[in-house]
Amino acid sequence: MSGQPFRVAGIDHVEIFVPEQYEAARWYREVLGLEILPAFEHWAAGGPLMISSDGGTTMLALFNGEPLGGRQPAGLRRVAFRVDGATFAAFSARLAAVPVYDDGGKRVTAADVVDHQGSFSFYFNDPYGTPLEVTTYDCDTVKNLLGLPAGL
Repeated sequence: MSGQPFRVAGIDHVEIFVPEQYEAARWYREVLGLEILPAFEHWAAGGPLMISSDGGTTMLALFNGEPLGGRQPAGLRRVAFRVDGATFAAFSARLAAVPVYDDGGKRVTAADVVDHQGSFSFYFNDPYGTPLEVTTYDCDTVKNLLGLPAGL
């Protein structure tokens, strides 16, 4: 052993159960811009369909199966996707045309932005009940682009 502390390089993927992988991949592409990774698509026959927005550095692995929905495994709360401020503002604007819903079934709108005093987030679920978040730490850009007051 070299004495170097063990450290992971990052999160490779998060596994999600969905009723049909390709249908789910279309939703994730439309809402979040995640694309099927052709290099791993052969895995989908009996395994995961890998999707990503960054060429595979971080991925979602869509498995055919019964969605967990509100019955998340112990410890899993949500999957959060980080974006820059301009992309966050663009997501906010898209909510009028691309509907997403919270865990209570209420449609999420631009007015549902949450200010965490250091980050901004939108919370919603995929169509199968998986809790998701789009978040940014680029607060000044978001405030400028969305016209939010300084105190928000």
